[in-house]
Amino acid sequence: MSEFEHLRHKPPRPLAQPRELVVVCAPLRSKVNLSRIARAASCCGLQRIVCTGPARLDRRIARDGADTLQIEVHRTLPPVLDGLRAAGYCLVGLEQTTESVDLHKFAFQRKTALVVGNERTGLTPELLRLLDEVVEIPVWGLPYSYNVATATAMALYEYCRQFPE
Repeated sequence: MSEFEHLRHKPPRPLAQPRELVVVCAPLRSKVNLSRIARAASCCGLQRIVCTGPARLDRRIARDGADTLQIEVHRTLPPVLDGLRAAGYCLVGLEQTTESVDLHKFAFQRKTALVVGNERTGLTPELLRLLDEVVEIPVWGLPYSYNVATATAMALYEYCRQFPE
């Protein structure tokens, strides 16, 4: 084998401790977006996604994420958020608001619940009031925001960059 030959698909890097990041999804309109979020969450070593609304996965898109994640479905988010806060999670919304912090400048807490909104309506004002922090991903063109699955993957990657082990 030459020194420049590469083999694809290294095994997953082991984590020193389980990730203490939970993705919390407001009702999503598309099972494609939820499936992409599940795949990204699984790649990042997450163990849990909390959903509301008609939470269905497309196993072809979610792939191994459908099997490695605990996916909980609840009727509404406020009681879920109250429970996560009581368990010591920092509730961080992913949304563009007048007070949101640029993701590039945000320091995640290890124990974080990342709350993502609906593709069209985002996070409602009622949900925003329940959060500890709100982060946004800068956009330099149109449309004004990234797709929910793309934005979630970017935020998950930033969390993992801050807590690599």
